[in-house]
Amino acid sequence: DHVVALAHDVGRALAERHELPVYFYGFAALRDHHRRLPDARRGGYEALAARLATPDGEPDAGPPRFDPRRGAILVGARNVLVAYNVWLESTKLEVAGAIARTIREATGGLPAVQALGMPLTSRGVVQVSMNLLDYRVTSIPVAFDAVEREAQRRGVAIRRGELVGLAPRAAFAGRTPSSVGLSDFTDDLYLDTHLTATLGGE
Repeated sequence: DHVVALAHDVGRALAERHELPVYFYGFAALRDHHRRLPDARRGGYEALAARLATPDGEPDAGPPRFDPRRGAILVGARNVLVAYNVWLESTKLEVAGAIARTIREATGGLPAVQALGMPLTSRGVVQVSMNLLDYRVTSIPVAFDAVEREAQRRGVAIRRGELVGLAPRAAFAGRTPSSVGLSDFTDDLYLDTHLTATLGGE
């Protein structure tokens, strides 16, 4: 409740200071169809002018006026997002894309998972790039195992996993980081460790 209230305060302050339309999403959403970020920003900048002209597109804070230079602002409160990628021993983007389509929630895969196949040109491989929207629903090991299983079906090996930023210890669901391809993982990449060190210094 505190974080939701903070999101609302920040959003209203931004709307007032910059005279821009603000929409709330996630736990801060004031409308059910704005709970998911992709739904809250559906159509993007290109559809914003038309959206603001409809009753349903009225912002949660700020003027219902389209500024072609500055657009609109989305402010939300959500669960901890874990950004996690799996590198494949392949240069074929279609393989990574097929795996991503199989495992992401939007196409019938793992719940609370967004996934895309992406090239990693600097490394000469492709990757399945994932956002785990709720690690309590789909943990890092569950996501890794699903990618590995789909890769094996296509005759492709896993090179490694990659954590972008930090992750709660609980996101590993009792497994070791090395079991999900994170061989160079250190304890300071646990969100818990980072928060303890940061807050302990206050």
